[in-house]
Amino acid sequence: MAAIHAEGLEKSYGKLVALKGISLEVGAGELFGIIGPDGAGKTTLFRILTTLILADKGTAEVAGLDVVKDYKAIRSKVGYMPGRFSLYQDLTVEENLDFFATLFHTTVRENYDLIKEIYVQIEPFKKRRAGALSGGMKQKLALCCALIHKPEVLFLDEPTTGVDPISRKEFWDMLARLKQQGIAILVSTPYMDEASLCDRIALMDGGQFLQTDTPKGIVASYKETIWAVKASRMPQLLKELRQIQQVKTAFAFGDVHHITVEKDFTPEQLKEKLVGAGFTDAVVSPIQPGIEDAFMLLAGK
Repeated sequence: MAAIHAEGLEKSYGKLVALKGISLEVGAGELFGIIGPDGAGKTTLFRILTTLILADKGTAEVAGLDVVKDYKAIRSKVGYMPGRFSLYQDLTVEENLDFFATLFHTTVRENYDLIKEIYVQIEPFKKRRAGALSGGMKQKLALCCALIHKPEVLFLDEPTTGVDPISRKEFWDMLARLKQQGIAILVSTPYMDEASLCDRIALMDGGQFLQTDTPKGIVASYKETIWAVKASRMPQLLKELRQIQQVKTAFAFGDVHHITVEKDFTPEQLKEKLVGAGFTDAVVSPIQPGIEDAFMLLAGK
């Protein structure tokens, strides 16, 4: 039995179409990532699967239960960590955790083994109000509260947004250990670099899945010729690249531009064109694609 199974989910808010026929299956002990920008529909999907809102069309089951008919039973079987910190700011770390345990008719002591590895990092601050915690500590507290009732399925909606790089890495290390306990984890993120940490991912944009596969599978399916290009005047360079007939796509990627080109075009030919346009220090390098390259290509089609 799949931990999460959805077929043809659709949702609109007036004229705004948030989901366009989303189908999804996540197995027990699987870490499944939904990767996409703000406005892609990730949060709407999470709210449907956690029984907070109803889909306009389609069906979904979580832990073998229907999200409409069995919504009360589902809520005792899932943990949900929304994108915005939603715990009680005026309660201490300890009080928040006790409160959420009580809501689910359990105690911190009963399921302490599940949260111990995370909780020991915030235990020195257990008397501090949640609102006074750093971003990384808030994140760890929210995860503890989502796990305290020993859920079968864990939903994490952009859990690392606004968190420092070290806390982000620690958080993903924790998720890897949690899935080993058989918990199915569905996590959304706008960070493409986090995609490689998932068992499978779905690239999402405009309310639909563009592609679903393992991170390696998505990269392997990328068949375009891709180069990195840089020069001293990067904004002007990007504009020039987009004017060259043999350049199919051109996007800014940090301190370089990634471009796809026609197969019979060579780096030497591009360099010649750029020098002729005044970019005498241009550097053109063939590269291997990444997940972000695959997303940009799919989103542009």
